[in-house]
Amino acid sequence: MTRVLVTGGAGFIGSHLTAFLIEQLGFDVTVLDDLSGGFRENLHPRAEFVQGSIVDHELLETLFRARRFEYVYHLAAYAAEGLSHFIKRFNYTNNLIGSVNLINLAVNTGVRVFVFTSSIAVYGANQLPMTETLTPQPEDPYGIAKLAVENDLRASHEMFGLDYVIFRPHNVYGTRQNIGDKYRNVIGIFMNRLMQGEDLIIFGDGEQRRAFTLVDDIIPALARCVQTPAALNQIFNVGADTHYSVNELAEVVCQAMDMPGRVRHVDARNEVKFAYSDHSKLHRLFPDLPQTPLATGIAEMAAWAKRVGARTSQNFHAIEVEKNMPQFWRQVTTREQTS
Repeated sequence: MTRVLVTGGAGFIGSHLTAFLIEQLGFDVTVLDDLSGGFRENLHPRAEFVQGSIVDHELLETLFRARRFEYVYHLAAYAAEGLSHFIKRFNYTNNLIGSVNLINLAVNTGVRVFVFTSSIAVYGANQLPMTETLTPQPEDPYGIAKLAVENDLRASHEMFGLDYVIFRPHNVYGTRQNIGDKYRNVIGIFMNRLMQGEDLIIFGDGEQRRAFTLVDDIIPALARCVQTPAALNQIFNVGADTHYSVNELAEVVCQAMDMPGRVRHVDARNEVKFAYSDHSKLHRLFPDLPQTPLATGIAEMAAWAKRVGARTSQNFHAIEVEKNMPQFWRQVTTREQTS
């Protein structure tokens, strides 16, 4: 049986990927997750679970030597792109150094293919739609870290022969998302705040545009790429084609949740205004990938969110840089510390 590692497999995308690998491809899956953003209830019953971090080199060394994985699917990351400006050391330690730990061991133990979920954050405010042929120009530490890992994978392929596949997903949503994380995943944030009777907070005028992607639509490509020779050593954008403003998104979420929501606009933060990508390269290789309409996907997630209920939102307290931090984030942190 094919033995594989999924980092972040108790998290959102990772748990969906793990289920597909086990149920559709018959792989023997080991999940590595520190449960900082994932949940035990997301774990597949037939997956081996190892609780730990990708920055724990000794743990990784033991795990890789014992299991001898054929494939590594690396999804573990702290993906709060906007917050990454203010937690740079944490960002680079977890998103870059942790990834390099995995790449080193993949080389040393003969992993056949290393699959990495990067992000369209590597593009920055580039021309639209973003295509894989554009020169990346990341504008935040999260995108910088993701691009550095991409470059290290390319170098590892050229130097050591490690095959890789890089995916650049964007704005993924769906069941099992950590709706209690107030810094990332706007759809989950909106749903959680609605269930708590709180305003929907939108930074700036709300005309930022994103293409929101149902998790089920991207999993087949992520899973099957290791069995697709033409995918090896390539980079693919992956996600939905249709883009919406954040204002439009708020309306769709309120309708799906069947809850009245009051939108409150706060000061804009430093972010890319328009971010959506072209997926023609991926669709040429995987022509049957679904494209679920936004209203359909959000209705599915809303039904799940109402079943699990609101989750307590926790602030990120290890802020390293406070200058120019969005006032709303600063106010929320201050309220929690004084309550």
